[in-house]
Amino acid sequence: MRDSKLFDLSGRVALVTGGNGGIGRSIALGFADAGASLAILGRNAEKNKKVLAELESRGARAIAIQSDLTDTAQIRPAVARVEQELGPVGILVNNAGIGLIKPSLEVSLEEWNRVIDINLTACFLLSQAAGISMTRRKAGKIINISSIYGLFGNPVAASYSASKGALIQLTKSMAIEFAPSNVQVNVIVPGYFHTELTEQFKDTLFYPETIKRTPAGRWGETEELAGTAIFLASRASDYMTGATLVVDGGYSVH
Repeated sequence: MRDSKLFDLSGRVALVTGGNGGIGRSIALGFADAGASLAILGRNAEKNKKVLAELESRGARAIAIQSDLTDTAQIRPAVARVEQELGPVGILVNNAGIGLIKPSLEVSLEEWNRVIDINLTACFLLSQAAGISMTRRKAGKIINISSIYGLFGNPVAASYSASKGALIQLTKSMAIEFAPSNVQVNVIVPGYFHTELTEQFKDTLFYPETIKRTPAGRWGETEELAGTAIFLASRASDYMTGATLVVDGGYSVH
């Protein structure tokens, strides 16, 4: 008999960082459609408000928290607020991130630290904050969003590649640590997707070159990541932890 509730997220509380746009927004909306309550964290209040309205229009209980993840003092209070208003966080998606396109010889220490702080350190601190509650309750899912540049080098994005590669290793280490407490930690590795941040590349040679290498023959749409995230957030993935799921249209195959 088929289990129709295998991917059902009803009664679960999900916290999505960077949930006010791009990949984070699509994951948040997908979770809402699967029945979850949502908390989105983002720096831009107007974008937060817009996505909050979209979530509520789908019937989801939802809140939006304006937060700057470079300010580490805001992280634990943000998680505490989510748990106070919606309930224990059962799903954490570490999606917020920034890029820096610049040769490594020109990157300042301040620029390096900012990329590492948002793309890696904030993910660690959020996982730590949510993980305390998850391991105590012996239930939880942590989903990190890396990048194919966490697998490959990039001559003009050393800080970004380093942060995303380290996030994959953080995933594996926390997966081992949290597994005895029935908390699964996995990482999604997206390839090239159309987002606000990547629109700048559409009018450059980089765009057709990446499409030519991609077997699918196109860049992805952010909605195409929602199903992967729902799988990792649901009971369907209860025996999967420490896994790296590449979603790139085949780009990394060759």
